[in-house]
Amino acid sequence: MADGPVAEVLLRHLEAADGGLDSAELAAKLGVDHQAVVGAVKSLQALGEIIEAELRSTKRWELTAEGEEMAREGSHEARVFHSIPQEGLAQSELMRLPSGKVGFSKAMSNKWIRVDKSAADGPRVFRVVDRVEDEVQRRLQLVQGGQAEKLGEKERSELRKRKLLTEVTLKTYWVSKGSAFSTSISKQETELSPEMISSGSWRDRPFKPYNFLAHGVLPDSGHLHPLLKVRTQFRQIFLEMGFTEMPTDNFIESSFWNFDALFQPQQHPARDQHDTFFLRDPAEALQLPMDYVHRVKRTHSQGGYGSQGYKYPWKLEEARKNLLRTHTTSATARALYRLAQKKPFTPTKYFSIDRVFRNETLDATHLAEFHQIEGVVADHGLTLGHLMGVLRQFFTKLGITQLRFKPAYNPYTEPSMEVFSYHQGLKKWVEVGNSGLFRPEMLLPMGLPENVSVIAWGLSLERPTMIKYGINNIRELVGHKVNLQMVYDSPLCRLDAEPGPPRTQGAV
Repeated sequence: MADGPVAEVLLRHLEAADGGLDSAELAAKLGVDHQAVVGAVKSLQALGEIIEAELRSTKRWELTAEGEEMAREGSHEARVFHSIPQEGLAQSELMRLPSGKVGFSKAMSNKWIRVDKSAADGPRVFRVVDRVEDEVQRRLQLVQGGQAEKLGEKERSELRKRKLLTEVTLKTYWVSKGSAFSTSISKQETELSPEMISSGSWRDRPFKPYNFLAHGVLPDSGHLHPLLKVRTQFRQIFLEMGFTEMPTDNFIESSFWNFDALFQPQQHPARDQHDTFFLRDPAEALQLPMDYVHRVKRTHSQGGYGSQGYKYPWKLEEARKNLLRTHTTSATARALYRLAQKKPFTPTKYFSIDRVFRNETLDATHLAEFHQIEGVVADHGLTLGHLMGVLRQFFTKLGITQLRFKPAYNPYTEPSMEVFSYHQGLKKWVEVGNSGLFRPEMLLPMGLPENVSVIAWGLSLERPTMIKYGINNIRELVGHKVNLQMVYDSPLCRLDAEPGPPRTQGAV
């Protein structure tokens, strides 16, 4: 600038101002970028009590890039209308125009144009009215001229839906004179040089004071993904409760361990290809514990252990089919089978947190690959009451103290319960997990004693992570569309655990 640096110009304007001045207004008056004025304010603050600056936030409406273009050139629908001659225009040709697709639908809804599908050369578009008023362009020009307040809430909402208008928060400084205000700036020394010491000139020079409260430069380091942070806390909770982590390295599993060992019939819909990823190579599992397989087959087809079974011809070739496991309960089945081989029986508590795969339709809350958390307790004489007590203890450690239980159905647990928690943010009850007692038809063929019961529950890892980090679309949490800046910016996750006795409600 011809009249001096921004800081000096700011001081001169502040001297003449009555009370103070706004940084954004000064930037507009000087014709400079607002950040240049902000930089000058911060530089003057570093010199001591020359100025006082108060940070203020204001909201205003601004046009998007598309909105600015339409303020100049007109709305898409108006451009479509003006491109149609009196004799009409072929719809296929209209759609090739830059504004054709969007403008056509908007002009049709405004009843500015019509389509004649009986034309010999294909559908043809004609004007319905002689002239139109481009209200969209007029509203955008009002915003561009700083008169957004003249628009109603409905009009602004329509422009926002079309991504022509956005609300931005502008942070400005209100600058006033400090106790040591002066329009002349004397440079403060930041280093004590050997020459200053030898000549003694340091005595007459002003030195910039040390700021011992300033934050140093953060060292470069790795960052944990939010899923890993929440997974670590879940794992710590299980370990605090005395659980042992199960091996879950079998991403590829046989249908036997994934379905049959859980007393899930071979004609169950979950075993169809539209729900499960089956493997082509290797297509079959070669090694299965055949004595156990025969007991499972008999339980399915003939019954046993107090059950009449499903009464269908069970097929070994169906049980050998390899797939990507649909739940970590297949790992639980393996762990319980190994436990049954150890004599005498020892009460055990297991947990697992790992990936599972399902042939899901991808949307904001579903992926084909996600994580499942599972807890299992095996002991003599466990009941539904024990399950509810363990669930209350587990969820209390997560900070979830209001629980409800609802009867449900699972092929391999009976009784079964869905677990609901009251979500303070959503102000409603939301499902947080599923639970139940494993059926005797699943446990007794493994070789577990008859008086041993196994309680279990499971939930996803993604849902609590999305709630805690305020993420509405699961594809923003995992997958190729993840914004890595989210990983850098996300702080350490704490699951709002509150001390004190749980406030629980049971509804069965």
